[in-house]
Amino acid sequence: MKRVKLSHHNKFFLSLVPFWAKVILFCQNCMRLASSPVFRRQRFLIRSLGGSIDYHTNCSSGKMQSVEVDAERVIREITPVLDRSRHKGQAGNIAVIGGCREYTGAPYFAAISALKIGADLSHVFCTKDAAPVIKSYSSELIVHPVLEESYSVREEDKKNISSKVLAEVGKWLERFDCLVIGPGLGRDPFLLDCVSEIIRHARKSNIPIVIDGDGLFLVTNHLELVSGYALAVLTPNVNEYKRLVQKVLSSEVNNEDPVEQVLTLSKQIGGVTILRKGKSDLISDGDTVKSVSIYGSPRRCGGQGDILSGSVAVFLSWARQHIEAAGPDSYLSSKNPAVLGSIAGSAMMRKAASLAFSNKKRSTVTGDIIECLGKSLEDICPAGSCSL
Repeated sequence: MKRVKLSHHNKFFLSLVPFWAKVILFCQNCMRLASSPVFRRQRFLIRSLGGSIDYHTNCSSGKMQSVEVDAERVIREITPVLDRSRHKGQAGNIAVIGGCREYTGAPYFAAISALKIGADLSHVFCTKDAAPVIKSYSSELIVHPVLEESYSVREEDKKNISSKVLAEVGKWLERFDCLVIGPGLGRDPFLLDCVSEIIRHARKSNIPIVIDGDGLFLVTNHLELVSGYALAVLTPNVNEYKRLVQKVLSSEVNNEDPVEQVLTLSKQIGGVTILRKGKSDLISDGDTVKSVSIYGSPRRCGGQGDILSGSVAVFLSWARQHIEAAGPDSYLSSKNPAVLGSIAGSAMMRKAASLAFSNKKRSTVTGDIIECLGKSLEDICPAGSCSL
């Protein structure tokens, strides 16, 4: 038989065959592992123990896939120590913009949750009708009855009253570490116009904002209020997310590839952080997508979103303070404080809900979850380990 002489070029390509064979075998093993019961149980265990998930693209499917990150480490890293040298306000001064005749519980839940997490001061800016009711819930909150609704304002007085509302809020604005906008706000047109001006003022002052409830109704119809603002967090539930996707992407919610969609949605709104609430909370700032999958509670009583918004506000302000103080030495120095705050707030809300449900079962209500916030944080970041 005549022997064929191979060129150097052909010899080179033949030498690659063992390499590609190894690659193919590795990929096959990975696929078998990913589908195995052992692998699935390991992933479930990680989530149960407090894992959150970061995402990367799977080249074979083209879809975003998950890699685990440590939510509890984030909480421990950004939670400030209890130091005798600190003074009132340094652990957070939070303000909730919301509360009207119909809705007084939501702003209370958000504001009191901020205190229970560890903020020093918590304010509520609400309508005059809502103020006495919210004050009666707790003497811990500072309540400002400054907002107005259309029914109490004559047409010719609207411009003047709007200026007074903004001036009254503006006197306090520079003191706040974060605003929560929307719990119990309602949809009165004049009230929403006033809140729009408050958002614009907060942006100019570089104050972080967490937007929930009727605040999401406002920004969905006026995206320019938050577009491009890196210190804004949107916290939509299923229906609010659906409206946001329809408005921004002109499409329906894609549950087949939710990670890619939330990433695209955030990019389209200029990199605001979106915390999509669900079985797993998806968090994206347009650059990355993270998921918090810690098991919470099957009890879906109203008000849990308000707890979340108040919690995110506190952790966002702590994350921002930590990054500014720690400098480049912290492993979080290059991270987005809005994303860190969302991760921590989501994990804390879920842990508190789980603890409350373990005690109260079907009778669990929002107040029970709020009372478990302190214990949940203590389990992760004990006050006794801080320098007292």
